[in-house]
Amino acid sequence: MKTYVDFDDCLCETARSFSRLAVEMFEKNVPYEDIRYFDLEKSFGLNHEQFEQFMIRGHEPEVLLSYKETPGASVVINEWIDCGHEVSIITGRPASTYEPSRAWLDHHGLKNVRLYCLNKYGRDSFLKGSEFSLELEDYYKMTFDYAVEDSPKAFKFFDHNPNLKVLVFDRPWNRECEFPNRNYKRCLDWESIRQCLLPLQPPATMS
Repeated sequence: MKTYVDFDDCLCETARSFSRLAVEMFEKNVPYEDIRYFDLEKSFGLNHEQFEQFMIRGHEPEVLLSYKETPGASVVINEWIDCGHEVSIITGRPASTYEPSRAWLDHHGLKNVRLYCLNKYGRDSFLKGSEFSLELEDYYKMTFDYAVEDSPKAFKFFDHNPNLKVLVFDRPWNRECEFPNRNYKRCLDWESIRQCLLPLQPPATMS
């Protein structure tokens, strides 16, 4: 089994941290449950200049390393790896964040997952030709059986995999979105994601 897992708001609580950061930087008080759009400029009511400053600060190494793990993420992913499945973390973070993102994974017990920075949104700070930076043409050569994703804007990146099962991690900004097809299923937490993949786990052996 090959599984794609998004980083922010699937593995870690980025939006909760961003909610606090918006207050600290601009006195924009938008609680996590009121973040209704994946477009954070719109969600937090920022102008373009403020948004640029906000994203720079939110991707600084010390901030990235401070994000809390989404409960159960590392436990479930390591269960998959122990069963022989391949797990790739594919993030829209710019390639400049690779080192702190890799350090965060290692610190949270996910040393055996692959990490790729995919140029999902046409950002300028991607490194071409590196082992961890993917352009879309490279990504579209990859195939997966399952994907864990929270962003409706990312759903279009699954069109090349018609049999892919997409487990949508429940977040305020995706609760009103319409899923593209029946392969999409809303999951409230990592335990519900784990239950979706239990039939693919090998049976326990009797000692």
